[in-house]
Amino acid sequence: MTLNTQLVRSLKAPHRPVWEEAPNKAGITLKSGFLAMCCLGVLGPLWIVIVTSLSPKAVIDQAGGLVLVPKGITFVNYTELLGGGQVSRAIMVSVGVTLVGTLFSMTVSVLAAYGLSRRGSLGHSALLMTLMATMFFGAGLIPTYLLVQTLGLTDSYLSLILPTAVGVFNILVLRAFFMGISPELTDAARIDGAGDLRILLTIVMPLSRAVLAVISLFYAVGYWSAWFNASIYLSDQDMMPLQNVLIQLVQKHTQAPTGLQQAVRTGELSALGLQMAVMVMALLPVAVLSPFVQKHFRKGMLTGAIKG
Repeated sequence: MTLNTQLVRSLKAPHRPVWEEAPNKAGITLKSGFLAMCCLGVLGPLWIVIVTSLSPKAVIDQAGGLVLVPKGITFVNYTELLGGGQVSRAIMVSVGVTLVGTLFSMTVSVLAAYGLSRRGSLGHSALLMTLMATMFFGAGLIPTYLLVQTLGLTDSYLSLILPTAVGVFNILVLRAFFMGISPELTDAARIDGAGDLRILLTIVMPLSRAVLAVISLFYAVGYWSAWFNASIYLSDQDMMPLQNVLIQLVQKHTQAPTGLQQAVRTGELSALGLQMAVMVMALLPVAVLSPFVQKHFRKGMLTGAIKG
């Protein structure tokens, strides 16, 4: 091998820090095996849930429970769940609460973060310290419930949004990212006569798409997965979101959602298959949206955290 060939290969090879040990076959094999086991531990239960939800009742009964190997596929569980009744209403409630709650939370968080990122603004230090104090000290469950009850929010969809509408950690991440934006851009906009709202909408937010996407995903997943607020603030079963219907279905093995008890009782449907189908529907939105936002996680979270 000539010297030129070695030089070209060294230039093409990725540079490795001097303190990082060069990989060897044994290390690569162990790492690959460990990652494969982790993937199997995550994908294995998911595979079982999906296969069971798509299996006919006879296959589930033959397997004695969860199905590992598919023996026939049917969508009857999904068609029955989406055909009306409590599950369909719960899906609509969860979708509505997630969309409205995420929009409201992002609006409040962006406005608060932008105001706190402008040094010298009115009450900047006091507001920042007050927000940070809420991360370590809370009123507790009983005072929070009494406040929600006093405001007349019980048995209202607002009780699923307002008590957990704003996350201080998310505001701090947004603030750190906003502070990292070059001040020359905002100063130039001010010289041209732009106000704070126009600067935020036309300069700051377009430059912060990555962190906005990440924080939006955090809020959306939080609203979609939330069940505790509904369990203590709602008493009407027709207002329950999907996660609460799923909890009720899993805790009461022999009961199906409203409108499907007769089908389970007569043997047309499997209660276990319905449970798995509801689980899949609860996981599906997060599983579909996460890959599209994944590319923004490193830029959005690490840049916002480091620059703070």
